[in-house]
Amino acid sequence: MFEFVTARRFHGLVAFAAFALLAVAFYMEYQMGLEPCPLCMMQRIAFFAVGVMSLGSALTQNQKVRRFAAWAVVLFSSLGAALAIRHLYLQSLPADELPACLPGLSYMFEVFPWQEIMESMIMGTGECGDVVWTFLGLSIPAWTLVAFAGMAIVNIWIAIQSSRTKV
Repeated sequence: MFEFVTARRFHGLVAFAAFALLAVAFYMEYQMGLEPCPLCMMQRIAFFAVGVMSLGSALTQNQKVRRFAAWAVVLFSSLGAALAIRHLYLQSLPADELPACLPGLSYMFEVFPWQEIMESMIMGTGECGDVVWTFLGLSIPAWTLVAFAGMAIVNIWIAIQSSRTKV
């Protein structure tokens, strides 16, 4: 029975989940008209990194590469979870305590230095405090936090198992 549960299959599942979540994010943006805030964009980057590392691990036979990929996914998932927590914090603030809203990213890339753009993307802006969609009472960053936590837990298990035995 446990032969079916392998690190390669888990990484394939994590890669599929990460890319599926990106597809949902693009659907929400382009079909539902929900404009992503800077923290949403950073969480998308984290999901992409998780997906690429997991896919690479699912396609390799090398145990050391798989272990490295598992820890890299834990790192990217942790960063994504931290961004989601920051996003949830901003959503919990009263409107008068939110950071100032900034212009769109395309304008910022033309005018602002990259350090300022990265700082505003990581720290969030006023539009990050808007709850624009919920499912089962949870907002988008709450669901991304659940996804990042799940991906991190699965990959901690993979990393530990791959260091003990051939998984």
